[in-house]
Amino acid sequence: MTSGRSAAVIGAFVRVFTNTYPGHDPEEVGARVSGSTMSGSAAAANREPASSAAGSGASASQARGIPEASIARLPLYLRALQSMADRGVTTVSSQQLAVASGVNSAKLRKDLSHLGSYGTRGVGYEVAYLVYQISRELGLTQDWAVAIVGVGNLGRALANYGGFASRGFRAACLVDADPAQVGQRVGGLVVHHLDQLERLIVEHRIAIGVITTPASAAQRVADRLVAAGVRSVLNFAPTVLTVPPDVELRKVDLSTELQILAFHEQRRVTCAADTAVSL
Repeated sequence: MTSGRSAAVIGAFVRVFTNTYPGHDPEEVGARVSGSTMSGSAAAANREPASSAAGSGASASQARGIPEASIARLPLYLRALQSMADRGVTTVSSQQLAVASGVNSAKLRKDLSHLGSYGTRGVGYEVAYLVYQISRELGLTQDWAVAIVGVGNLGRALANYGGFASRGFRAACLVDADPAQVGQRVGGLVVHHLDQLERLIVEHRIAIGVITTPASAAQRVADRLVAAGVRSVLNFAPTVLTVPPDVELRKVDLSTELQILAFHEQRRVTCAADTAVSL
């Protein structure tokens, strides 16, 4: 996670359910190690292995033939475009957008062509319209209700995050099994007991379940989310979950990402030491 691209885990979450791996191309260098150089959001968006997730449902974008790798890069383009729009930029060339997004321009043009956006020769792309196109493709023009299960430090941080609404997400309910947490107000929401989970899912029309429980409780929570009709689950618990084929499961594993960073740091130190010895 480079300093310029390491988004906070919470920011990572916002992009996860746009069917993304916002960072390096998952085709490149064997997803897990290349994941170490992804933005912080890449770890969050990293899909559970097919064997553990028991498969997953195809997204609407995939059904239209947009490759998963292209979907993964759309949030990078959107973030760069929104920054440009904030600065009053109205048009952008493919090269400029590629540099701002950290990809090559040929790949960017191919990705955007899947949206039917080819730009204008000599002018480039209209920033505002491209923001709309990508937002629509990622489902960010809708309001997605989110349930956060597990109101510890991470759950509270997610609940207090103010960036959900602008990205099409709404933290709708907080749930915890600890009676000491129940009734507390976090991020403007009252914490409910886990016993109320199914009722809350129906009442708030929950589309996405976020699991921030201890590992020992995560599978049981996932089972209940799925049984109640939730078909998109983001798992922060340090364990592998199993869900039915029609459920989209994504996982955040911060310890794994830190271990990968440690591997690269160790390799740099070793190389520096070897160089010093050779001199």
